[in-house]
Amino acid sequence: MNILITGATSGIGEQVARDYAAAGHQVWVCGRNQEKLAQLAALGDVHPLQFDVTDTKQCQQHLGDLQGLDLVILSAGVCEYIDDAQHFEVELVERVFQANFFGMVNCAQSLLPNLSKGSKLVFIDSMSRLLPFTRAQAYGASKAATFYFAKSLGVDLKPKGIEVVTVSPGFVKTPMTDANDFAMPMRVTVAQASAALRSQLAKGRRTIYFPRVFGWILRFMHKLPTAMQLWLAQRMKD
Repeated sequence: MNILITGATSGIGEQVARDYAAAGHQVWVCGRNQEKLAQLAALGDVHPLQFDVTDTKQCQQHLGDLQGLDLVILSAGVCEYIDDAQHFEVELVERVFQANFFGMVNCAQSLLPNLSKGSKLVFIDSMSRLLPFTRAQAYGASKAATFYFAKSLGVDLKPKGIEVVTVSPGFVKTPMTDANDFAMPMRVTVAQASAALRSQLAKGRRTIYFPRVFGWILRFMHKLPTAMQLWLAQRMKD
């Protein structure tokens, strides 16, 4: 397959890129870290693209002419928490949305005109969108927006034969989650995350959650009445 992955210089994106390259696929890896991109380029049929997904012009410049992609995985993202809900900075929310939501929108805009029937467009969101977690106002909202945008896009792209997939990970051990100062139940390695993602994509799943048990738990909680969700979120905070 011809595969493109954003956010390929760290975390899930990097591991997925390495695993697909090891399996003999042709992979385009996107990111800002030139050193990491060079390391990935040494793996085989891997093509580095250095640019910032939050810059619309850079996305168009690097992605607009790509042809024949079978699989696109939009994985680039950041995480910042709001520590004081009464005195937060709107700039923090804007930064998170620029990377997590508009970064994916920018890439999708540049890539979609050249995607054809049979292509898959994958958006990485997060299970954080399922509950109102403490301090996660910016991060969770950006992931909820990504999920809705992707699912709505999938409705309009289905007649064209382009499949849109959402992926909602739980806690995965990455440099981003290593900075967290709270318990992360059922956290998995990037190798486990990559295996789950690639396996579920191969099976044709359009909505993917991993780890599986954690996904079941949070989706059950998501179906509870709002008052119960808020009570649980408060208990977890306390």
